[in-house]
Amino acid sequence: MKIRVENPQDYLNIAEVNTLAFGRENEANLITEIRNSKFYIPELSLVAEIDNIIVAHIMFSYIHLIEEERLRVLSLAPVAVIPEFQKQGIGSALIRNGLEKADAMGEALVIVLGYPLLYNRFGFVPSTIHNIQSPFDVPEDVFMVKVFKNFQSKYYGEVVYPPAFLRV
Repeated sequence: MKIRVENPQDYLNIAEVNTLAFGRENEANLITEIRNSKFYIPELSLVAEIDNIIVAHIMFSYIHLIEEERLRVLSLAPVAVIPEFQKQGIGSALIRNGLEKADAMGEALVIVLGYPLLYNRFGFVPSTIHNIQSPFDVPEDVFMVKVFKNFQSKYYGEVVYPPAFLRV
């Protein structure tokens, strides 16, 4: 398996991976909207290839954390692996790789809305531990945060997603 940064030639294949993984086009549309916005981080949109075929995709993009300041932080979404390659560690490898890159880039933290049993393995904890509130009415344990070495105490408040996320 090879993990690499996406390139424009991958866009159709990435859309297909997300559509197959989620059984709908919402996430593929979200990715397109993020790419066409100021929230896109090209070096944190990664694909996994097996035999030169893209089988998985992960995207980190910017969102805001608002309290006393408006701070830019990361969101991890979506994470997609085509069904026949799920449960083989590919998604986990992409998550680990992306988290390492984000930390090396000097980011402070990343937010994810997902399954605690999956994301706890990567150091995610409920966001309320860091006084970070979800904009969604979801159980506390599914809205999580992972802090990096650049994390500071000023990172707290309510998460605000770009409009593209509200359509997923």
